[in-house]
Amino acid sequence: MTPTPPPRKLLLPPISPAAPGPLYEQIAAGLKREVSEGRLAPGAALPSFRRLARDLMVSLITVKRAYEELEREGIIYRKQGLGTFVSDNGLDRSREVKEERARQLMTQAIREAREAGMTWREIQNMLEEDR
Repeated sequence: MTPTPPPRKLLLPPISPAAPGPLYEQIAAGLKREVSEGRLAPGAALPSFRRLARDLMVSLITVKRAYEELEREGIIYRKQGLGTFVSDNGLDRSREVKEERARQLMTQAIREAREAGMTWREIQNMLEEDR
């Protein structure tokens, strides 16, 4: 059995009460980004709740809730006594979750644009501008 390397220092964006969304969602989103962009590979060990809470200067409960959300989405898993790891399908699941969120946001944006009186052409032009 190959020993799992120790968790590396995560490079998450700053977590802030002033940023949009609850702190646990900010942490979960940062970890999803790390996984979907390949910086956290399948099987990679994540920091313990305590260590990540200390590093991010948030409560233990906040980190626990972020990890629970990621585990529910199938992006990470926990092994009793060993730690928390990126699941084998973590990359695919992370991308699926992000794609679904993008779909929801786009649907909301299109609805808002239509309610503002924009035509489909104007909406398409707006999307093209953001490429």
